[in-house]
Amino acid sequence: MTLFRTLRRWQLLLLLASLGVPIVLMLWKPYVLIEGLQRGGLYAVIALPMALILGVVGIINLAHGEFMMLGAYFAYWMGVYAGLDPLVAMIPAVVAFALLGAITYVLTIRRALKAPELNQLLLTFGMAMVGTEFANLMWTSQPLKPHLSYVYSSVALGKLRFGTYAFIYTAAAIVLLVLLQLFLRKTRLGRAALAVGQNPRGARLVGIDVNRTYLLIFSVSIALVGALGAMFLTRHSVFPSAGSPFTMKSFCLIAMAGIGNLPGVVWGGFGLGIAEALVSSFRGYGGWADVVFFAVLVAVIMGKSYRRQTA
Repeated sequence: MTLFRTLRRWQLLLLLASLGVPIVLMLWKPYVLIEGLQRGGLYAVIALPMALILGVVGIINLAHGEFMMLGAYFAYWMGVYAGLDPLVAMIPAVVAFALLGAITYVLTIRRALKAPELNQLLLTFGMAMVGTEFANLMWTSQPLKPHLSYVYSSVALGKLRFGTYAFIYTAAAIVLLVLLQLFLRKTRLGRAALAVGQNPRGARLVGIDVNRTYLLIFSVSIALVGALGAMFLTRHSVFPSAGSPFTMKSFCLIAMAGIGNLPGVVWGGFGLGIAEALVSSFRGYGGWADVVFFAVLVAVIMGKSYRRQTA
């Protein structure tokens, strides 16, 4: 009973902090809140496909960021050769990367599902290295970025002037979360995926084709992250190692939220984006932003371990 009251107290404090921190930042440093929401939206929307794979297929895809990077290159060259805007190139990217995801699953992931977890990590880590070196050989290490005038749009609110385009990541994170929740809870295929993620053996016994479900979820996730690479390109340069940091940050968000907690991934992305922006706002401390990200991860994991020990 005491533990239950303690948890309720912590939940209440967390809720008050979630409501109070944005208000304080809006009054004290509004740029921090704006940049944090934009940055956090980018982290969250990229992490959601990885969370889907881990929650259903049960494998940590360390090549996640590399698929995003290849999606950005795909969009760039679609612009060069076909004149497509990166946002329009998201449509062919979905098709191309769904096919790439299916091929990757059949040739590699399927064969490692029953292997020890270390073997799975080594496999996807090797895939990440192959993706990085492939991009380096094909396009060199020179950063590439299309010139898009609309990404510089801004708005003024009194004396406060800020860029508005990057809110596309915030909106994309919320929209993708809603769509994934509807897919998993309202469609027959989504409910089958949830059943497979929770108990593959039981799902197989009731007639669900587990391997086909894995194939579909992995392909959909890679299609999503490939399309998000095109969206990423609108505001950022692409180079062979551009995706690696997003692999680690996506994994950290999932670890903090818990496997299968898609809303937690989004809220965690916003929270960490704001934390990074706050640290970067202090002159001379911008380099500590990434340290804050992983420090919060360590704190959350230690907190979860403490709760388990006291339960």
